Amino acid sequence: MKKRIKPRFYVMIVLIPILYLGSYGYVRETRKEVWEKDKKTYVIFPEDKILYYVYRPLTIADRRLTGMQFHIGPHQ
Repeated sequence: MKKRIKPRFYVMIVLIPILYLGSYGYVRETRKEVWEKDKKTYVIFPEDKILYYVYRPLTIADRRLTGMQFHIGPHQ
């Protein structure tokens, strides 16, 4: 007998990427800062590197598509 996949599984498959992309968009827009030395806009991640590595795949794509810069912790 074939095992049937529950509709809840399909909802999760759609919902998880939407939440991931949406939360990245929120972090990107709320943590932007222009660095005075080079006048470029950076997304400043907290010094705790976990958030940076969670979003690392998206930051790579974002950098290639938009030229946005990323930094862990405040500029010095």
